[in-house]
Amino acid sequence: MGSVSRRQLLSGAIAGSALAAGTGHALPPPSAEERLGTDWPYLERYRAENAALRASGAPVEAVFLGDSITEGWRHADPAFFSNGRVCRGIGGQTTPQMLVRFRADVLRLEPRVVQIMAGTNDIAGNTGPSTPEMTQDNLRSMTELAQASRVSVILASIPPAASFPWRPGLETAGAIVATNEWLRDYARQVGAVYADYHGALSNGRGGMRPGLASDEVHPTAEGYAAMRPVAEAALVAARR
Repeated sequence: MGSVSRRQLLSGAIAGSALAAGTGHALPPPSAEERLGTDWPYLERYRAENAALRASGAPVEAVFLGDSITEGWRHADPAFFSNGRVCRGIGGQTTPQMLVRFRADVLRLEPRVVQIMAGTNDIAGNTGPSTPEMTQDNLRSMTELAQASRVSVILASIPPAASFPWRPGLETAGAIVATNEWLRDYARQVGAVYADYHGALSNGRGGMRPGLASDEVHPTAEGYAAMRPVAEAALVAARR
């Protein structure tokens, strides 16, 4: 998006705010496209929840940071996100966006553990072209920030996907496997826990087993049920 478009978006936002102030009518939430110009990492998404959680003084056991796969988990299995487990997934996000919001949505909550599940949308190019090295750098930075704050890290594999519905024709399976191999090796190097969701969901041919995904990418309730034992084991290992 060019600078002219950004100015137009900002001008529109200011004008809309003035109109809302004059009429008392609430503004509609910004579209995903508008947010790329006004709140690129979408820090607003969890700002109120984070403030309420900090004010409550409730201990945070683990933050699950991710994209739509993590966000959908909260809706499919809300009971999993109890006893200090916090979901901070945002649909469509890439690793650079997660890195920008890492302090706000993870470190300021002072968790014992963070799970980072990311990379699907980097491969898809949701926020522009991304090389494997760029994704790796962002994952390294998030891991280093967490470990510097004495937060244990779970690096989650990217779940299998034979295709991305919003990127027809893109080769996905090989890129996912390559990223997961890097994640496994990096976790071993830095003392993080590797959570192999790919292995729990895979049909052995690059996609998910029948019934575990609604669209080749996003798990169904059955898919999340298959992921839950992997998560539980990873949390136990991370707390050691």
